[in-house]
Amino acid sequence: MSTSTIGIMVSIIAYMAFVIGIGIWSFKRNSHNTDEFFLGGRKLGPFVTAMSAEASDMSSYLLMGVPGVAYMTGLADAFWTAFGLAVGTYLNWLFVARRLRTYTVVCGNSTTLPVFFSNRYRDDKKILSVISAIIIVIFFVPYVGSGFSACGKLFGRLFSTTSELTTKQYHTAMIVFALVIIFYTTLGGFMAASTSDFWQSIIMTFALVVIVIYGVNSVGGMGAVMDNARNIAGYFDLNAMHDAATGNSVDYGFITKISTLAWGLGYFGMPHILLRFMAIENPSKLKLSRRVATVWVFISLGVAVFIGIMGCAMSNKGVIEQLADGEQVIIVISQLIASHGVLAALLAGLILAGILAATMSTADSQLLAASSSVSQNILKEVFMKDIDAKTEMIIARATVGIVSIIGVVIAWNPNSSVFNIVSFAWAGFGAAFGPTVLLALFWKRSNLYGALAGMVSGGAMIFIWKFLVRPLGGALNIYELLPAFIVAFVFNIAVSLLTKAPSEEITKEFEAVQESLKNA
Repeated sequence: MSTSTIGIMVSIIAYMAFVIGIGIWSFKRNSHNTDEFFLGGRKLGPFVTAMSAEASDMSSYLLMGVPGVAYMTGLADAFWTAFGLAVGTYLNWLFVARRLRTYTVVCGNSTTLPVFFSNRYRDDKKILSVISAIIIVIFFVPYVGSGFSACGKLFGRLFSTTSELTTKQYHTAMIVFALVIIFYTTLGGFMAASTSDFWQSIIMTFALVVIVIYGVNSVGGMGAVMDNARNIAGYFDLNAMHDAATGNSVDYGFITKISTLAWGLGYFGMPHILLRFMAIENPSKLKLSRRVATVWVFISLGVAVFIGIMGCAMSNKGVIEQLADGEQVIIVISQLIASHGVLAALLAGLILAGILAATMSTADSQLLAASSSVSQNILKEVFMKDIDAKTEMIIARATVGIVSIIGVVIAWNPNSSVFNIVSFAWAGFGAAFGPTVLLALFWKRSNLYGALAGMVSGGAMIFIWKFLVRPLGGALNIYELLPAFIVAFVFNIAVSLLTKAPSEEITKEFEAVQESLKNA
């Protein structure tokens, strides 16, 4: 084993020990009941709220997906995707965060999104809660698997002794990192996930900064990076893309831009992000959280796009090889850094730990969201209504383990697509929950039947558009989140207006929340 590999392994092992330590610390400090286990007892500070929300959001897409798109096709696709995500992040913090935090406390102290839906509409039969939980399981369990798969592919290939990743190497790496995630999440619950996500966001930031400094210096400065981009057809253009196969410029039309920007709509329905809003200790601090989160997202996404463009310059100048898979650009640069000695190898290990952090910070949050849906919203509310607190905690932790095992099974195939699963799950949550959340928070006339119709129609339209409509191509080749989001919004409003208005109790509660927000 080479010195560089040993240095990288030391940094990664140290990082893994650190997050395990966070899990043990969280276990001793919290996690004695399910409210603390799944929502941290609403004790998050403003900085942890902000950074854990964004770390759990970005996943490995920030350090692999965005740079990979920019490396292969240039500025347009990466920019419009990043811009949609950044704007969606800001609007979610601006319009949803404080209102959701306030409403969930007033509305039966709701600790999960499905419970909030049922409490908001006085759904005594828990239909909304169970349907929401089923949707979360459908989209989140494969999402958890995609995180495990990303870890397996990344570190299995990194430490592979051959040019190709073997199935055994993939399985070994995936299981090791899955066990680490399962351990600290099962032990410390939401507080462990949020605290580790906060530190993971710092490591991710560090990785981005080091890569940029090294990459720019390696090609001779910022001017060399820009000159390289301008000399490639369609590469440095917001209205065109570079086609690597032909070397030509391809039009990046209006429909494509709208479809890409639609990624931002997903934020309004992401359970693992919305939980951070619900968990902050002092809602008055959400403005600070919003500023921190927004600044970090805009800068980190912008830097991620730049790394892809910079990586292209490094390839064309012979600093690194030409990559068939642009998503490997940060990994290749890290390996190059590691070749400069032991200290450099340790530094490269921290950079790669940043990619691991991006993946783990999303996987732990998704794992908790899926597990809470099964244990709280299905098992407890439907089948085991009278269980004691101790048994409830045992079931909560056991559910985390069971969901994890299913995620590992889903990710067992090394050829499984990570980012296709992410894209589909993102659309599913955005369409099924986004309009429901917005109308529940902002429209007094919204009722149980409208919420149910919007949730089901949005989730169903994701499948219909993805597999039946989008393959027709042309103007219909739109990311499924956009049409499904619109359909869910229309169904929610239409069915609410066609059915009985909410009760006086629900209406007064809604008005009390609005009044509370005005006076805050």
